[in-house]
Amino acid sequence: MRGQLYVISAPSGAGKTSLVAALLRQEPKVRVSVSHTTRAPRPGEQTGVHYHFVSQAEFAQRISEGDFLEHAQVFDNFYGTSQQAVEAMLNDGLDVILEIDWQGAQQIRRMRPDMISIFIVPPSIDELRTRLTGRGQDSEEIINRRMTDAVNEMRHYSEFDYLVVNDAFDLALGELTTIFRAQRLRLHRQAAEHQKLLIALTA
Repeated sequence: MRGQLYVISAPSGAGKTSLVAALLRQEPKVRVSVSHTTRAPRPGEQTGVHYHFVSQAEFAQRISEGDFLEHAQVFDNFYGTSQQAVEAMLNDGLDVILEIDWQGAQQIRRMRPDMISIFIVPPSIDELRTRLTGRGQDSEEIINRRMTDAVNEMRHYSEFDYLVVNDAFDLALGELTTIFRAQRLRLHRQAAEHQKLLIALTA
């Protein structure tokens, strides 16, 4: 049975990365597509694990060759999703998550209207600032910029199929997991997986 394509978007600081990591630990048939990016690796990041780190020239070449399912500029860097890698995982029966912003989601929605989209938001603006400040990695100027960008991104929440508020982490994880499990129970997926049983039951 072919897998389902998902897009999960969230403003920086909403907790998307932690939620997706926890989802992967309990859902063995779910994978995250590793994006290509032109930004430099952060401490502890590994190429092929967190991102495929490439040069501006290589990224531009991949665009011209039609290699990306979607690509976008975020801040001063470019990010893109390999179409070939995503299709290979879907054909193996795996559900695939694209962790991209609303711009990328719009591109995917036009090309793959069957995709399922999920938007994650923080419980409040104050909590979002607290989370961004708590990282201890960015200056006040950068935090203010991220806050402005976060508000602009959250204005696109209504374009998505599902909305998860990440206030209590375990509750948000439960809601996210429920979405994935419910999608696997849709008629067309169950009919494909249990075709022989259904034929026997209705003969």
